Amino acid sequence: MKFKTPTFLLALVPALVLTGTPLALMARGDGRVATMAPTADQSTASQLVYGLLSDSRYAYRPGTMTPALSADMFKRYLEALDGGKQYFTAADVERFAPLKPQVGPDLRNGELDPAYQIFAVYKQRVLERIGYARGLLKQNFDFNGHERFEYDRKDAPWATPAQLDDLWRKSVMNDWLRLKLAGKKPEDIRTTLDKRYANIATSVQQLKGEDVFQTYLNAYAGAVDPHTDYFTPRTADLFNQQMSLSLEGIGAQLQRQDEVTVIREIIPGGPAALDGRLKPGDRIVGVGQGKSGPVEDVVGWRIDDVVAKIKGSKGTQVRLEYIPVANGQDGQHVTITLTRQKVKLEEQAAKAQTITLPAAGGEPARRIGVIKLPAFYQDFEGRRRGLADYASATRDTARLLAKFKADKVDGVVLDLRNNGGGSLDEAVELSGLFIDQGPVVQVRESGGRVSVSADRTPGVAWDGPLAVLINRGSASASEIFAGAMQDYGRALVIGETSFGKGTVQNMIDLDRFPSQEGQRFGQLKLTIAQFFRVAGGSTQEKGVVPDIAFPASVDASEFGESTYDNALPWTRIAAVPHPQYGNFAPLLPRLGTLHDTRVAKDREFQWWVEDVNRFRTEAAKKWVSLNEAERRAERDKQDAQRKDRQAVRKQLGLALDPLADDGGDDGLAYSERDIVKDAQREKLADERPDPLLRESAAILGDAIGLLAQDRPLSAQVLPKSTGPGRWAD
Repeated sequence: MKFKTPTFLLALVPALVLTGTPLALMARGDGRVATMAPTADQSTASQLVYGLLSDSRYAYRPGTMTPALSADMFKRYLEALDGGKQYFTAADVERFAPLKPQVGPDLRNGELDPAYQIFAVYKQRVLERIGYARGLLKQNFDFNGHERFEYDRKDAPWATPAQLDDLWRKSVMNDWLRLKLAGKKPEDIRTTLDKRYANIATSVQQLKGEDVFQTYLNAYAGAVDPHTDYFTPRTADLFNQQMSLSLEGIGAQLQRQDEVTVIREIIPGGPAALDGRLKPGDRIVGVGQGKSGPVEDVVGWRIDDVVAKIKGSKGTQVRLEYIPVANGQDGQHVTITLTRQKVKLEEQAAKAQTITLPAAGGEPARRIGVIKLPAFYQDFEGRRRGLADYASATRDTARLLAKFKADKVDGVVLDLRNNGGGSLDEAVELSGLFIDQGPVVQVRESGGRVSVSADRTPGVAWDGPLAVLINRGSASASEIFAGAMQDYGRALVIGETSFGKGTVQNMIDLDRFPSQEGQRFGQLKLTIAQFFRVAGGSTQEKGVVPDIAFPASVDASEFGESTYDNALPWTRIAAVPHPQYGNFAPLLPRLGTLHDTRVAKDREFQWWVEDVNRFRTEAAKKWVSLNEAERRAERDKQDAQRKDRQAVRKQLGLALDPLADDGGDDGLAYSERDIVKDAQREKLADERPDPLLRESAAILGDAIGLLAQDRPLSAQVLPKSTGPGRWAD
């Protein structure tokens, strides 16, 4: 079978994540744990997934069921449920052992009982531990000792019940101490933590059988390949929404707080924004369909269930019953009717800014345009339908480049930090904005056939100086683009070595296979190929190595493709002919010297280095002290450092840190903070000084100046340039 499906190059795709919360329980309304069992649709979906993943016609590295693969799947399922080894006991895991060779063959046959057998024990353990944690709050704690809370238990052995008691006691102590250091009183701490633990129990109780099923199938998918994932229909819809940067609804970002869904942000241009009545902090308590449909009470619902009720087809109406934030906790309810529309998620699209480099050393002031690209997004459905305004990373970037060209900036930095990838087509088309036709990436399928994806559009959108800024979070499509720019000699690559993901995924709709209509079986993001740079090397594991490197903020042993135990190895294939615009090698030593000299005097850059070193030192410990005096001294030190740095900024005329007075760790969980203030804090975080971006612009400015001053060097570095400032002809 042949499928015309979108091709993705993503490092990580989040499924359902509950921070600090196990994927565990489902309960009856009376609080008793309900029994969950696999459904017929889940049995069919598991067989479909196995059929695809075990077939070399589809999977790049087929996962035919073997005893070793079954054992690996079993291990990954336990890790997905209890990765911190804080619920299951060693005795539990020993009792599960007979299921280890069984889970794989059973899944192949559509038998899912082992998943639910393990889960039944798990949900009981979670209830026990949550109850134990809440019971500990009745006592007082002594923070004068020398105990430690070891929070990283990935490599720890499974514990006995007594050892888990000790672990949870220390975990509760750490939660208590954080709140105490933030200035909370004992009774307030008890109330906050009791509610926190109760909310964890509520959250896991609301999880459904489909959540368990998705986790189980992904244990198999993850055993086959690190980037293969199964999505239920709901999570598949969320994924497609993220890729298209659009949704059909009212245009509001929602967050659960305690038992209520609260508006976190109003999206500009959406129905809610145009209506003007809904505000951040308003609490939604009921949802009705159309002008006259009954309003359902949604207090206590899962947030994705509330979202599903609010979202809907363009042009349809939804009624919301809500409590305005201005009316207080028990204020008067208000009902509003909104007409759903297609809402563009502009905040996640490409954005531009301009950095001015002051004149220095006989060099004139220069203006460097910066484009921040958070993902290689594309509205695949909109493109298929021929919509004129479909979302596209390339089209948005082209518009920003046109403005930079009109403004006559001296150079452009494309910021791909933490860009985890996206559409392969977008990676190729974006490359075409900077090169005048030619191959961009090679793709090798499971059978060994190699195809070349190329830019075939004549001309370039930007022929001037270009730099690409990457870090460890730059993955997949980001690596294709950065690698192509490096192989062509088209751009300076600056920053940290990238993630190292060199595989290609397709999204396959499982509902295409059975004859029934409707969304029943979900989708599979399946690894179908490996990509290679035009120079022949792969980015797999090794990533893209920058021309000018910044100190590594994250070690390769901590994050990236190299951390996966079943990642494909690095390899290479033959290069394909491609133009060579330049060769920056002769320029790099001089750029490196100028960079080192400048950052040695750059206070903000040095602060960043200090912070990175401190973070890595602390992370390497994998524990925190439970001694109040030690923790308070460290907190006071950080507070003083933050104030001192702000004073230095004022003294030197540097941009101020808008979060300098934030106060550090407040001890609260995400859902416990004031939603309006927290959303504002997020926006302020985006406005913090960015010494790495500024230094990247300065490095590009150095390159422009050196090439303008030294004609023989320019001829060596850019042999095909037809004039000053032209890096691509």
